[in-house]
Amino acid sequence: MTPLSRRAWMAAMAVPPLASAAKANFTFVHVTDLHIQPELRAAERCRECLAAINRLRPSFVIAGGDLVFDALAVPRDRARLLYGLYRDTAARIEAPLHNTLGNHDVFGLYERSGVSPSAAEYGKKMYEDRIGRRYYSFDYRGWHFVVLDSIGLTPARAYIGHIDEEQMDWLRADLEKTGTVTPVVAVTHIPLSTGVLQWMMPKHDYRMIVVNNAAEVLELLHRYNIKAVLQGHTHIRETLEYRGCQYITSGSVCGESWRGPKWGVHPEGFGVLTVDGASVSWRYRTYGPAA
Repeated sequence: MTPLSRRAWMAAMAVPPLASAAKANFTFVHVTDLHIQPELRAAERCRECLAAINRLRPSFVIAGGDLVFDALAVPRDRARLLYGLYRDTAARIEAPLHNTLGNHDVFGLYERSGVSPSAAEYGKKMYEDRIGRRYYSFDYRGWHFVVLDSIGLTPARAYIGHIDEEQMDWLRADLEKTGTVTPVVAVTHIPLSTGVLQWMMPKHDYRMIVVNNAAEVLELLHRYNIKAVLQGHTHIRETLEYRGCQYITSGSVCGESWRGPKWGVHPEGFGVLTVDGASVSWRYRTYGPAA
C-alpha cells in the first residue's frame, strides 16, 4: 500500500476477500508511463485519463512506472515539483492505487542533473519517501499481485533492467508463502519478455529495454501459478503468451512523450484487465472526453 492509496485501500478491505480464486470476478486497470510534467498539457491529459479510469469503476489501479518525467536528469526542486504534481493528480483516482517504480522516477541519476550521489534523496530514495516501497505484494479476492522494482543502477550513473538479489530473495520467500495454487500477477516497469527489441535496437542498448536477468526471474515465477506479467517502458501495446502466462505491455498514457501516438500507431491509453475465476483477460482503452 502506498501513501496515495490509504483511504481507498481501507474502503476496499471492508469487503472480505474470497478464500479461493475459483469464484473471483473483478476488473482492474494497469496504467503506465504517465510522464507527468507541467509542460505539453501533460497534467491535463493525465487528468483526462484518470477520469476515464474512474468511469470504469475498477476494483483497483496499478500504475506501472515512469510516473513523472524526468527525475533522472533534473535538480532537486524540479524533481520535487514533479512528484508533487503526480501525487496531487493521482489523488483523483477513486479506486485503491498501487504504484510501480520506473526509470524516469529515479532522482538525480544522470550527471547532468547536477545532483550528487551523496544527496539525501538521490536515486530511489525520493520515490520511497514520496510514493512508497519499491517492491511489495498484495492479495485481492484470491489472487496474488507482486510489484517489482526492475531498475538497476550502474556505477556509471546509468540504468539497466535488473531485479537485484535482495529483491530476488524476498520474491522467493513471498511466492513460497503464496503457494502453487493461488493465481499470481507480476508487475514490472521494464519488460521481462517483449517482442519489441528488433524495433528499438540499435537506437537503445537492449539492457535498457528488457530485464537482463529475466531468465532467473521467470524461472522462479513459473514454479508458481503465474497468470500474467504486466509491463510498461516501451510505450507500445503488446501481448505475448508462453507456458500459460500472458506478457502484457499496456501502451502508455503519454504516447510518444506527449507528441502523439508512439511511432504513430500506438495511441495513448491504458490496460483494462478482467479476472474471471482463475483466468484473466486484457483489453486496451484510449481516453478523452468520449472514452
